[in-house]
Amino acid sequence: MGDTIKIKKRGDDGNRIISIRIGASLLEKLDRIAGESNHSRNEVINLILEHGAENIEII
Repeated sequence: MGDTIKIKKRGDDGNRIISIRIGASLLEKLDRIAGESNHSRNEVINLILEHGAENIEII
C-alpha cells in the first residue's frame, strides 16, 4: 500500500501521431527491413525520415 505507478499521458513524449498513404510495395519493403533488423516498423520509418531530413539538399 502506498506504492504508486506513474505514467505519462500520451503525447507528452514529444512525438505526434500522423497518418500517411504509401504503396503496398513500399510497405512490404519497410516490413522486411523491420523484420531483418528486429526493429518495429515505426522505428524503421523514423530512422529513414530522420536520415532523409538531415541529408536532403534543396536546389
